[in-house]
Formats: sequence, structure tokens, C-alpha cells
Amino acid sequence: MLSSEKKNSPPAHLVLTVRSDNVRHGGQFSLLGGVVEPGETFEQAALREAHEEIALPLEGVRLLGGLTPLDIPVSGFRLHPIVAVTLRRPVLTPADAEVAHILEIGIDQLLDPATLVCTARERDGVRYQVPGFHVGGREIWGATAMVLAEFLALLGWTGEKMP
Repeated sequence: MLSSEKKNSPPAHLVLTVRSDNVRHGGQFSLLGGVVEPGETFEQAALREAHEEIALPLEGVRLLGGLTPLDIPVSGFRLHPIVAVTLRRPVLTPADAEVAHILEIGIDQLLDPATLVCTARERDGVRYQVPGFHVGGREIWGATAMVLAEFLALLGWTGEKMP
């Protein structure tokens, strides 16, 4: 369950970051994460990276499971999205070297069809129409948007207004 039953609890939200200009793809929205270290599981790596990137306190974090692995041709990586929740809103601090900003985006905001966008992008001289989300005056696209779309689909999202 993503939301609490308390009447005054804040709506469920996702934590994304904007990459620092010191890392590859600086300025883009990003999911938390990174390379799995030897001997780590995907879940352990996800928690370690979340702690390193945004100082997520690991006490009270509950792992829910993984989404579909996603190959990213641009980087040559395979992304293994891991979903976790915490019932209390943690105090988060961006790692200066990697994270320019931390963004907390309401799931209800992402479920709004008005956030869906389709933008032309070019790669190797070929133009593509790329779906994404327009949130907070910025566009979430690429692998991040694909992972968010799968997560939202598991919540019943179809790209149309939900009842």
C-alpha cells in the first residue's frame, strides 16, 4: 500500500533527482542508483546508492520488489529498478558531486494525463518521438520515464484519468 490511512498524511510520492553537472547526463531527471558492487544484490546496491546520493536513512525502508530490467543502449547498462517505500517522510540531502536537486513528485501528479508529453529527440542523425512526463517545468524522458510508466501501470494507470 502506498498511502497511509491517516487522514492528515501527505499523498504518496516518488523521489527523483536532477543529476549534477559533474556526472554524465548532467541536468537530467534520474532515478536513484548506480553500479552493483561485487558481492551485492540489486536490492543492496539500490539501498546503498540511495543512501550515498540523497542520504536516505535506511531504517524503516521496506523493499517491495523489482520492476522489469531495462537495457539502455546509450550507456550499455542494464537497469534493474527496485521499488521501496518508507511510511515516514525522511530528511534527504543531495550528494554534491552527483545530485543537483532532489525532487519529490506526487504519484497523483504523475497519474494526471496532462503530464504526458511526446517530444522529438535526435540520436545518431535519426529523429525519434519520445514519450515522457512534464513535471515541475521539466521533462522526464528516456529510461527514467519508462520505469515510471511501468510503475504507474502496476497502479492501474492507463494514461487516462483514473476514477
